[in-house]
Amino acid sequence: MSNVFEGTRFCIHTFGCQMNKHDSERVAGMLEGLGSLPVETIEEADIVAFMTCCVREAADTRLYGQVASMKNIPLRDGTPLDKRYIAVGGCIGQRDGDKLLAALPHLDVVFGTHNLGSLPGLLRRAIEQHGRAAEVIEGGAEFSSALPTVREHDWAAWLPITVGCNNFCSYCIVPYVRGREKSRPLDDIAAEARSYVEAGVKEITLLGQNVNSYGRDLYGEPRFADVLRAVDAAGIERLRFATSHPKDLTDEVIGLFATLPSLMPALHLPVQSGSNRILSAMNRRYTREHYLGLIEKLRRARPDIALSTDIIVGFPGETEEDFMDTYRLVEEVGYSQVFTFIYSKREGTPAAEMDDDTPREVIQERFDRLVDLVQRKAFEANQAELGATVPVLVEGTSKRDDSILAGKSPKHQTVHAPVPAGADAASLVGRIVPVTIEEARTWYLSGTIVHA
Repeated sequence: MSNVFEGTRFCIHTFGCQMNKHDSERVAGMLEGLGSLPVETIEEADIVAFMTCCVREAADTRLYGQVASMKNIPLRDGTPLDKRYIAVGGCIGQRDGDKLLAALPHLDVVFGTHNLGSLPGLLRRAIEQHGRAAEVIEGGAEFSSALPTVREHDWAAWLPITVGCNNFCSYCIVPYVRGREKSRPLDDIAAEARSYVEAGVKEITLLGQNVNSYGRDLYGEPRFADVLRAVDAAGIERLRFATSHPKDLTDEVIGLFATLPSLMPALHLPVQSGSNRILSAMNRRYTREHYLGLIEKLRRARPDIALSTDIIVGFPGETEEDFMDTYRLVEEVGYSQVFTFIYSKREGTPAAEMDDDTPREVIQERFDRLVDLVQRKAFEANQAELGATVPVLVEGTSKRDDSILAGKSPKHQTVHAPVPAGADAASLVGRIVPVTIEEARTWYLSGTIVHA
């Protein structure tokens, strides 16, 4: 059988969460394994794959606009294909399936969240038959982890431990497109972590829609703490995880922030709202008081921990009083970073059926107030780093200035530092270097490498 991928080039556009980014690495692994070469732009590519998110309406709009615009982009010189082939996967692919082919005449292939491995076959069929193909399946019974992966960075790796979600927050479409929770066997996770350490990986990020519930389906109880211990025991230098649900964050896991050497002092703990009334309407299954209790325990275990969160403004029925409960919670916690969103209706979710007559301009004004507060608190949090020397994992150079290195602190702050005199920037990428902080802005720190 001839290899239709030989001599082709591909690019991947990724929208959404870390799980989508890892799925993109697996798509890259499959396509490179078939002989296609990665490129950066659509103009250079013969095959374009969109890995999509449907949590917010903006992602739909972005996808439809980008696919539609591709009809005006000419084929590259020397392409072995008769046209540019376009594939859509991820959550929008899972949700819409064949509907995407009907809505987007220039789209060739659709695949879902549960069948990444089908993409090469679907593309081959479309190329050989000059047709279109869609395949979306419901989740399988077991955790799938057997696909090849091309990591974006040699020094960092995503390590999925769960897929799916059982929480059914009233605003969220994820359980409908990612399926029910499935956990990966602990031995499998530990083996992959060891392989990354042996390959020189410095940082592992554990992935799941709700990592705290890991193991409930396999072992009858959450065993996320065991995962953290196993990956730490593999010898990794830096360990992170995303995402956590407050209702499932245990005292045992909190305690590990004080005892596991590799577990970084940073946690993303989505609160969504500071109002108990709105939390109940969201089906979050915890209260403001429970959440603040977790924050107190975390800071007792690790006083320097950097906290980040997600907040939705304008959930149906949110009053000024509800919003102020959120505002005051943000003031009290003092997050290092907050991802703020205006509520986006997702058809098929319970919240989409809730009435709300709050004027858009009122919601926007509340959102702006919250953003101002978030920026002020983030600036204040970063001032504590002035004069400190922090270990920074160098990720590359600044997009604006290749004489400036950019990396991440243990608290996941972006840190900039000039390339030391006589040093080669490329040789520092992937290394952990000490940086003395001399400037603290809202979203980044700057300083000087002590030695490299």
